[in-house]
Amino acid sequence: MIALTVFPTSSARPLASAARMRLAALMVALASLASSALAAGDIESGKTLFAARCASCHSVGPMATSGFGPQLNGLANRHAGSLTDFDYSTAMKQSGIVWNDSTLAAFIANPGKTVPGTKMRFWGIGNARKVDDLIAYLHTFK
Repeated sequence: MIALTVFPTSSARPLASAARMRLAALMVALASLASSALAAGDIESGKTLFAARCASCHSVGPMATSGFGPQLNGLANRHAGSLTDFDYSTAMKQSGIVWNDSTLAAFIANPGKTVPGTKMRFWGIGNARKVDDLIAYLHTFK
């Protein structure tokens, strides 16, 4: 987190109440932006992880099709189990999940716990940083 401190000089007048409020709001906004930037995953690391752990079942990109697993283009805000070219488990179709960063992170970390009865045979990725990287990479495929 970034900390900003204002040091008044001896010649500076004390800030008026409204100015102090604006400065405080600005500091909160800057801290929020900094923490968001730090939380975002690394796309290149995600690409490497996808190739090593996901690409044997899933595809992404302009030529992506569903195969052993569903293709993952346009995953953000998609309802789980909704692609017509993949035979999802009943559990996935009935899960009610809409994919976003938090639902996807939970599923990647532990698919069987997030959707009991899923056909996905994957133990999960327990490292939150790697999950963030993978999600950042998947976001590049609209």
